[in-house]
Amino acid sequence: MPMTLELSVALYKHLVETQGGTNVHLLGLDLDETLIRRAQENNPLQGGVTFALLDITGDCAPLREHLAHHESSSFHLTLCLAVTMWVHLNHGDAGLLRLLSRLAELSRHLLLEAQPWKCYRSAARRLRKLGRSDFHHFKNLTVRGDVSEHARQHLEKHCNMEMVRCFGSTAWDRKLLLFKRK
Repeated sequence: MPMTLELSVALYKHLVETQGGTNVHLLGLDLDETLIRRAQENNPLQGGVTFALLDITGDCAPLREHLAHHESSSFHLTLCLAVTMWVHLNHGDAGLLRLLSRLAELSRHLLLEAQPWKCYRSAARRLRKLGRSDFHHFKNLTVRGDVSEHARQHLEKHCNMEMVRCFGSTAWDRKLLLFKRK
């Protein structure tokens, strides 16, 4: 769930304005230690926006502790932007589905940006051009084609979520899908 510092700050300010300043907290997560450190160092909203190093496909105890600290059992809104492909390539189909299930379990609303299959092929091609082998799981993936549609089906059939709206596609041809817990 990498969120840039600028997006986090802008979203926080918008929520504070529209919610009348009541109890707004943002948590940005990433696997990249350098990105997290940079966001922490440049964060102008230390009290309301927090950044943490975490692999959400692993132990979620830190997330549950964060929620408990804020007297909540779930996040009101989770943004999962440009992450699904990397989880899928590095953890396989099971890892992608586990990520989606975990996000649904921890979220009342989920805004998902899943990369299309052409991004997978481009990432594999870049590796080959660098003389490296394909991603370990690439050839064995069965979730292919319209990955966002696979994600929608999984969230609706197995995670008690329903799609509220598709906000169209980004400039990179990635659909933005909003789900809510039923």
